[in-house]
Amino acid sequence: MAVIVSPTQLARELTGSPSSPHTPPTLLDVRWEPTGSLRPQGHGSPRHPGYDAAHLPGAVYVDLDTELAGPVGEGTGRHPLPDPKVFGAAMRRAGVRQGHPVVVYDGGLGWAAARAWWLLRWAGHEDVRVLDGGLAAWEGPLTGEVPRPPEGDFTPRPGSLPVLDADGAAALARTGVLLDARSGERYRGEVEPIDRVAGHIPGAVSAPTTENTTESAPGAFRPAAALAARFAALGIDADTEVGVYCGSGVSAAHEILALAVAGIDAVLYPGSWSQWSADPSRPVATGPEPG
Repeated sequence: MAVIVSPTQLARELTGSPSSPHTPPTLLDVRWEPTGSLRPQGHGSPRHPGYDAAHLPGAVYVDLDTELAGPVGEGTGRHPLPDPKVFGAAMRRAGVRQGHPVVVYDGGLGWAAARAWWLLRWAGHEDVRVLDGGLAAWEGPLTGEVPRPPEGDFTPRPGSLPVLDADGAAALARTGVLLDARSGERYRGEVEPIDRVAGHIPGAVSAPTTENTTESAPGAFRPAAALAARFAALGIDADTEVGVYCGSGVSAAHEILALAVAGIDAVLYPGSWSQWSADPSRPVATGPEPG
C-alpha cells in the first residue's frame, strides 16, 4: 500500500475524478509549532495560527504536542507516545474512520506529518498516506473555513507496529542497523542544542533525515530507487532488521516513512536521544564512526 501521495493525485481524489480509484480521504493538518505560540481550538488543544489563514478544504487541525504526544515525565523523552484514549479522541474529532483513507500533511518539512502517519499505523489504521511535499507543494484551493466533520469511529489498537525501548535500541545497534536521524553535527557530538549530552547511541549509524528529500523541492521525498540506494549504502536491504531514533521521536518517523517508500520496514525508538541521554548510566559515543 502506498505511504505517500502526490499533490496531483490527492487533488484527483478530493474532486472525485473518474480516473481516481480512491474515495475522498479524511485530511489532517499537523503543522507544528511550539505549543506556547498556538491558540486554543475549543477542544482543549492549541491550533497553528497558519491553519486559520489557509488550509486544504476539509482538513482538520491536529496538534503534535498535545494530541500526537503524551505528557513529558522523568525518563520519557520529549515526545512520549500519546495516551491511546487522548489520541483516539483527537482522531475521532477529526473524523477519522476505521477502513477509510486518511491523508496527513504539514508545512512541508514532513516530520510532523510522518509522526501522525506512524501513530495511526501503530494504532491500527491501515490506510494512511502523507502528502508528498506538504502544504508547500500543494497548488490546489485553500480555505480559512474550519470544518466540523461528523465524529469518526476510529478506536486505537496500540502495538499494531512494534517499538524499541532503550535496551532494545542498544541491542539492535549490535545485531542489525540502528539509524540516527538527527543532523551529522549532533550525531558526532559537535553540538547539542537541546539534550543533556552530545553524541549518539554506541553502534548507531548516522542517517540525517535531510538526505531523504530532494534539493529541488525540499520536503518532497527522493524516488524510491534513490532512497533504496541511500539505505543500501548504510548496510540496509529488505531483510535487514532496522531501528530508527532521533532527538525526540518525531524526525525518526520521517526516516521510517522514507524507508517504507523504499520498501523497507523499520522500528521506532520513541524515547530517542532525549530519553537515552537523560540516563547517566547509558553509554555515549562521539565522532563520525558508530563506536
